[in-house]
Amino acid sequence: MRAGEKNFARFAAADSDRYSPGVKRGKLVRDNDGWETTSSEHHFTNDHLDVVTEQVKTPTSEQPRTWTTIRRKPAVVIAPMTEDGKFLLIKEERIPVRAAIWSMPAGQIDHEADEGEIRKIALKELHEETGYGLAPGGEIISLGYFFTSAGLTDEHCYFFFVRPVQKASKHQREEGEGILECRAVGTDELWRMIAEGDIRDSNTLAICARLAARGFISIDAR
Repeated sequence: MRAGEKNFARFAAADSDRYSPGVKRGKLVRDNDGWETTSSEHHFTNDHLDVVTEQVKTPTSEQPRTWTTIRRKPAVVIAPMTEDGKFLLIKEERIPVRAAIWSMPAGQIDHEADEGEIRKIALKELHEETGYGLAPGGEIISLGYFFTSAGLTDEHCYFFFVRPVQKASKHQREEGEGILECRAVGTDELWRMIAEGDIRDSNTLAICARLAARGFISIDAR
């Protein structure tokens, strides 16, 4: 098992008791090795996030530091590759930024889930957002995780490379999605979209970097 896959399994297990009720700090964010939470004040909580101000001692500070954090459920981010080596991108309306932007499929983990369940969630999100699924004999490869914005939130995303994917006979969409288009692009087009700012979604930029670092795609394809 690769190091990234070991980390995936460890952190997936750490999330298993995190979401009942509300959104709580999971075992992934721990008070140890000189970190200590001395107080915590909750300002807002719903099914998706929790806004909390904490007093935290760090390994290098004698006095606690005050920080407001948005705790968020973890998510999955999927890099789907077709039989002919193209990646599926979706164009989705994103209300917070008032724009429709290109990204790879992604979705939150809404319930307690172990590693196997998280993989199933990734395939479910892939189908709902693109209409594609894992082809017979295909593979779903764990690429570890990343923090989306470590200065603001503890949210982290699990990466999956899914290949090859094929179009499903019936597309069961999720109600309320603002997805306008699904497009298959080659690696050269993917890099062009990143270079020219057509892709500016952090999840997509991060999973492309992980794919390149693991040798699944080459930056020389530009």
